[in-house]
Amino acid sequence: MTDAPATPQKRYGTAGDYVQLLKPRIMMLVVFTAVAGLIAASGVTGQAMNPLMAGIAVLAVALGSGAAGAINMWYDSDIDQVMTRTSTRPIPSGAVPREEAIAMGLIMSGVSVLLMWLASNWLAAGLLALSIFYYGVVYTMWLKRSTPQNIVIGGGAGAFPPVIGWAAVTGNTPLDAWILFAIIFFWTPPHFWALSLLAHSEYEKAGVPMLPVTHGAKATRLQMLLYTIVLIAVSMTPLITGLGGWIYGVVTGVLGLAFLSFAVRVWRSHAGDAEASGADRKLARNMFLFSILYLFLVFAVVIVEHATGLYFPLGAN
Repeated sequence: MTDAPATPQKRYGTAGDYVQLLKPRIMMLVVFTAVAGLIAASGVTGQAMNPLMAGIAVLAVALGSGAAGAINMWYDSDIDQVMTRTSTRPIPSGAVPREEAIAMGLIMSGVSVLLMWLASNWLAAGLLALSIFYYGVVYTMWLKRSTPQNIVIGGGAGAFPPVIGWAAVTGNTPLDAWILFAIIFFWTPPHFWALSLLAHSEYEKAGVPMLPVTHGAKATRLQMLLYTIVLIAVSMTPLITGLGGWIYGVVTGVLGLAFLSFAVRVWRSHAGDAEASGADRKLARNMFLFSILYLFLVFAVVIVEHATGLYFPLGAN
């Protein structure tokens, strides 16, 4: 007589599982760049926003980011189950039903846009709605599975927060706001491609046409270098428009040289190739991690200059 097989226990979702649906690490960066846009707008224009309304606007951005993350996890649950890196996420692991995830995403989308409209203005609310749609629908449901340029075009979704923050204060979106957008837009490809060099076999298994899968690691490394050069140039344009001062120039210049050093070394390495060594993989991973630090510090110095009175424009006597 043999023992009956054990009945697997049902896994119930925890509060942590529902938080993970919202992609909290992405949310933190989204909120941080939105705050940078809000503070920069106040510093440049002299227009102040009621602190309570500003807090509600930031909350709306956080909810909007979480909503887009939940929609993304709902739609991508099939490929998340295939990829080792994402197989333990709340939906593929069985902790959260798909219908609950999409319900959360849709409800939070509506609440976030309504809060932004009540706290600021229709333009900021409209941009928030656009960013949720861009990430949740345009990127997730269309670009991600259809083109190797998914990260390039889809990068616009993550670049909206500083523009939203600026619009919440002023009701408009001048050139400086779009420069902050452009910094994130051109940062996104080298950031995500560094990760894709490490996980290209996973993307291939899931049928996601990331650039290393469709064009190879060598072409990807070259594109990373080219986008890094453009990013460095774009990141220095606040010195021309007056958005950034001396402190911004020094910090961003040093960071740009470090980022370029990573990009050149990855370009010259075999990262992503079949014959890649442990050192090559470590180099790509370190570039991915440094890219996060780069974006954080670039926007941190924008906040510091405009929030503390340490803004010293170039050419000032």
